[in-house]
Amino acid sequence: MEGGDRFVGVAVDFSACSKKALKWAIDNIIRKGDTLILVTVRPEGHYEESEMQLWVATSSPFIPLSELCDSHTMKRYGVNPDPETLQMISLAARQMEITVVMKIFWGDAREKLCEAIDRTPLSCLVIGNRGLGKIKRAIMGSVSNYVVNNATCPVTVVKKAED
Repeated sequence: MEGGDRFVGVAVDFSACSKKALKWAIDNIIRKGDTLILVTVRPEGHYEESEMQLWVATSSPFIPLSELCDSHTMKRYGVNPDPETLQMISLAARQMEITVVMKIFWGDAREKLCEAIDRTPLSCLVIGNRGLGKIKRAIMGSVSNYVVNNATCPVTVVKKAED
């Protein structure tokens, strides 16, 4: 694929693990003209604003970089991007001439990441791996493992750095 027709997704929750996955995607996958789509999944809950109730059922509209950097706007979505992530994506947008947007889903991360792949549609998805312990993974199941096995596009799992 040529740059310009690729929609590269990165699952972000603003943890150290997801920042590592984002950095890896920028350094290794993103090319000039691509669209970088930050996919975030929030827990389901009760939301007062009527537009939020609609988005919980569907997903948010694409949120452009200018709005991502506006804390007031992001508060409406219940998302608080950290300065390091904002700096990383702003720099990539300028230097690599890419479009950066965010799409927010509400619900179970495993199912919603697969939904994001199909509904966007994404060319590929990069996801971090928190490295849950064996017991937690057995009880909860690994999000990255579920997505790798159920996604309809290539998925890259960026492993957690050793402490």
